[in-house]
Amino acid sequence: MLFSYDQLYQFTYAVFKSIGCSDEHAATATRGLIAADIRGIDSHGVARLTGYVRLWEAGRVNASPVLQIVHETPSTAVVDGDAGLGLVVAPYAMQVAIEKAKKAGTGWVSVRNSNHFGIAGHHAMMALEQDMIGMAMTNASALVAPTFSIQRMLGTNPIAVAIPAGRQPAFVADFATTTAANGKLEILQRKNADTPLGWVQDKEGNQTTDANILKKQGALLPLGSDREHGSHKGYALGSIVDIFSAVLSGASYGPWVPPFPAYVPMPENMPGQGLGHFFGAMRVDAFRPAEEFKQHMDNWIGRFRSATPAAGQERVLIPGDPEREIEAVRMKEGIPLVDSVVEDLQTLAARFSLQL
Repeated sequence: MLFSYDQLYQFTYAVFKSIGCSDEHAATATRGLIAADIRGIDSHGVARLTGYVRLWEAGRVNASPVLQIVHETPSTAVVDGDAGLGLVVAPYAMQVAIEKAKKAGTGWVSVRNSNHFGIAGHHAMMALEQDMIGMAMTNASALVAPTFSIQRMLGTNPIAVAIPAGRQPAFVADFATTTAANGKLEILQRKNADTPLGWVQDKEGNQTTDANILKKQGALLPLGSDREHGSHKGYALGSIVDIFSAVLSGASYGPWVPPFPAYVPMPENMPGQGLGHFFGAMRVDAFRPAEEFKQHMDNWIGRFRSATPAAGQERVLIPGDPEREIEAVRMKEGIPLVDSVVEDLQTLAARFSLQL
């Protein structure tokens, strides 16, 4: 079923208002959530809305948080999210990083006591309007087995980097540090389809194509899948995100990160508060004139686009191209939602006496 951006915006905003968010926070959260749908990252859009409501019902999300900077220097800060929606906490923290970069050249913010923040790229892209390079990352609940392990120790722990250009569209990389994000498994589950080999392993550590394996004590695999294909690098990247986001801020880390599904019990003996995020903003003109930089980014992007495609491939893409192209189509033709997601939204509509 197709929905327009405005339809999904109005409904999602009304749901966030129904759980007690202020007008400002509801609008911020709605923009962040639908950014995923409009850019084709369907696993992190309104498909997650029911999950956020369940976290609120379980008392794990504070719908009216008081966001605070609890420690800062001219170029760094630690933000306490007061258990708020990550969709609200993250833009606040990214803006703090941007304001610090305006004065100091760079700004870096680590966050504790937050929740799932949607897609990392949405927050990193906030820096583009200021001719800044933006970075965003977050830890997540443990679904990933480190290389050589059968135990879940890390989350999918995504990283996003947004870099401005001139005539060319911005370079926007947004990726999980696993071979595949958990949301992709959820999409396959809805379709009763298998995963490609290399995405997941079973509880004994054997690779499998079972999209439901996480429900059977299996685990996601780090980027690279196995040691021979470089999984130690994905493991290291995921670990860096965990440390920057949580060990640095005072959030929970590793196997103690709070799970996204409200029905999953909280880990015992948690060493920190909530989920952690990490944001960075770098003023381009702290390194070289912004216009000069953007001209060279145009040149860089143009040269890579013109690289000779491999046999059977149509063209070479730049990070951000697929999402930008999907956004153009969906803003014009509508956002497709699978039946199971529509049913979830209809349940929310009945729950809060709303019209979908």
